[in-house]
Amino acid sequence: MLRINNIKLPIDHQDEDIKKEIAKKLNISSKEIQEVRIIKRSIDARKKNDMIYFVYNVDFKVEDEDKLKNNSLVMISPEKEYILPAQGEELLTTRPIIIGSGPSGLFAGLILAEAGFEPIILERGKAVEERKKDVNLFWKKGVLNIESNVQFGEGGAGTFSDGKLNTLIKDKNNRIRKMLEEFVKAGAPEEILYVNKPHIGTDKLEIAVKNIRKKIISLGGSVLFESKVTDIIIKNGKVKGVVVNGNEKIYSDVIILAIGHSARDTFELLFNKGITIKQKPFSIGVRIEHLKELIDKSQYGKFYNHPRLKAADYKLSHRAKNGRAVYTFCMCPGGYVVASASEENMVVTNGMSEFARDNVNSNSAILVSVEPSDYPSNHPLAGVEFQRNFEKKAYAISNSYYAPVQLFGDFLRNKKSVKFKAVKPSYKPGTIFYDINNIYPEYITDALKEGILAMGKKLRGFSSYDSLLTGVETRSSSPVRIERNENYESISTEGLYPIGEGAGYAGGITSSAVDGIRVAESIIKRYKKGW
Repeated sequence: MLRINNIKLPIDHQDEDIKKEIAKKLNISSKEIQEVRIIKRSIDARKKNDMIYFVYNVDFKVEDEDKLKNNSLVMISPEKEYILPAQGEELLTTRPIIIGSGPSGLFAGLILAEAGFEPIILERGKAVEERKKDVNLFWKKGVLNIESNVQFGEGGAGTFSDGKLNTLIKDKNNRIRKMLEEFVKAGAPEEILYVNKPHIGTDKLEIAVKNIRKKIISLGGSVLFESKVTDIIIKNGKVKGVVVNGNEKIYSDVIILAIGHSARDTFELLFNKGITIKQKPFSIGVRIEHLKELIDKSQYGKFYNHPRLKAADYKLSHRAKNGRAVYTFCMCPGGYVVASASEENMVVTNGMSEFARDNVNSNSAILVSVEPSDYPSNHPLAGVEFQRNFEKKAYAISNSYYAPVQLFGDFLRNKKSVKFKAVKPSYKPGTIFYDINNIYPEYITDALKEGILAMGKKLRGFSSYDSLLTGVETRSSSPVRIERNENYESISTEGLYPIGEGAGYAGGITSSAVDGIRVAESIIKRYKKGW
């Protein structure tokens, strides 16, 4: 097939107009075009009060491709097929173990299963169907299950998120395409294959991760829930297996660590086993909520309620005077701020949207960068204690999982809010008015104030008085990096493969999944199945 880019059409165009525009650009008859396939679709809203456009990159087929081969607007469509590597030469006599079933663990497991390696996935939390019940109980009644929550369970933390799949990573090996296609096969919307900023939504992710699990099992793999790794068996610098739930031993010479950014007890286990861990920068801050209509109007102008446009998103950043980066993260159009604690007596927030993105509010994290020099000590796990400090402070305000909230206008004035205005909180189980300036140090609160004001100059209404802040957002990424070599193995322990966000090598669903695929490929190229 051939490819043509930048097919720009007004918002009310019909599907057949794509073919007509291709024909017009190439000076051929639309009847000559036999097939059209959308590869990418984005929105051009730069002239939002005049017209909004859809912009397409399209693959198409004509009977005589040679007729167009010298046309500068056309290229041969690049190959997008993912190629599974061949098995290596070193004999592996034990099934590989994967600790964790988040995006990195799930896709590492899928690739290993497709290559015939029958992986064993150990997940400390529950299957998504049961996990959802525990999460809803926490949101409704504040009853926390420390092993089955927004952080732990099938699909990892990404299951209860916006399901955002856009990424800045480069991919020449079609790993992203592989991930997207597997999600679609598992029940995700087909549009994630071509929209510019794909997202699945938590309601569709629940279905997709369950179906990917079923595929792994059908290929000979195993997925064991409520199976917490409580020890790693190491002999002479090499992994030999794991201990599950304090008693059951499972032996393997290959163990993939896909533990997620909130597995603090596992970080401690690794440190105590002598596995090399280092501090890593990350970011902390708050959630900010606005009425979805306000964001839609700011981004889409007079077209804000057009039926072909979904809830608007944004991505904003600012460099504060104190040198800190301030930026929006995990923006959830038409979404919810959700309680995300995984340890008792701590308050943690995150954002979540369903596929329809139809809640009355839109929200995003507003984060400020922090460095290891901000942590209380040089201990490799000091970043964890740094996070916990703020989470405990937030809990202590009401001695409950109610989150502290404050209108932005009051936050500027160091003043506790006393009533909501246009924006009502979406966070459950509940909220309490509090001056968030008393939770964070000044270098965080000053940067937040400056950053939000600057963002308000870029996006109308963003810094309005009644914009609602909810604290605290502390789990933006892992506070540690589990060091690995060029073969993706731990630098201190042979056969141990740290991957994904928890190990410090990814941020978000897509980069985590790609890291899992990449490391699985490395294992496949090295070993051949020996059982």
